[in-house]
Amino acid sequence: MSLQSALERLATYRANNTRASQDIFRNGLLVLQKSSFKKLGDDGWTSLEQLALASIDVGRLDIADQCLQLIADKFPNSPRVDCLIGIRMEATEPPETALKYYADILEADSANVAIWKRRISVLRRTGKVEKAVNELVQFLDTFYTDVEGWLELADIYASCNQYDHSFQALSHVLLLTPQNPFYVLQAAETAYTSDDFSLAIKMFLTVVDMTDADDSEQLLQESTPLGITVRAWFGVKLCTRRIAQNANLKSLSNTSAPKNLELLDELATERLRVAYSSSGQKGEIAKGRQEVFTWVATPLA
Repeated sequence: MSLQSALERLATYRANNTRASQDIFRNGLLVLQKSSFKKLGDDGWTSLEQLALASIDVGRLDIADQCLQLIADKFPNSPRVDCLIGIRMEATEPPETALKYYADILEADSANVAIWKRRISVLRRTGKVEKAVNELVQFLDTFYTDVEGWLELADIYASCNQYDHSFQALSHVLLLTPQNPFYVLQAAETAYTSDDFSLAIKMFLTVVDMTDADDSEQLLQESTPLGITVRAWFGVKLCTRRIAQNANLKSLSNTSAPKNLELLDELATERLRVAYSSSGQKGEIAKGRQEVFTWVATPLA
């Protein structure tokens, strides 16, 4: 592989935020061996950082140490280098050593976001969930607009079966990024898991509204639901059944159940039939078609 091709692949992985450690290691090693990073300016040093992280992933700590030494010599006292050293430390040192290293840095600079996140990650990975939550809540009190932090908090709560708290964390995500349908879908599924079916169906329908590009009734009938929209229609179908089966179940969020439940169920059935009746390239979703048709044909109550 040529040096130019290697640099292009590394740049593509960075642009797409892709963690393909094996391939990054192979391409990055070529850049390191030819010492090309010194001639590429900022991109060259970024590629070296990329190689260092990939080397840790694939267990080539010797290459990682070589990269870190070069980066540290070039950028002494850099907060970014401090974070890389901490990640390297996590690979071989006891968790307590890494936690102390991160705590010392935070004591000197409490606004170091990357170090704070690494510390929270170590706490969670070592089973210290309560401490991780406390640290994360403190972090989010300081950096409220950090969407990744709220998503991490929601995930921690969900892993502990505390779905109400998980949904509360996701509600902050929706305030910060209201136009992302994937986050709305995650919130809908969390509400469904916590048995708040009235709220869940409302949010599933919001996902449909956000992801279905065809607004007119005529186009809606002709269009084929794909991807996240199909998942949302499955959610609507599940919610209509659970609400019909548990008419007296109270919504934890005090969300009223839809009055036109049967119409929503029929619409969800029709949309799922269309999705699984498609052919050609779009028809990849049609696998399991007969099972889906049998399931959606089951009476509402």
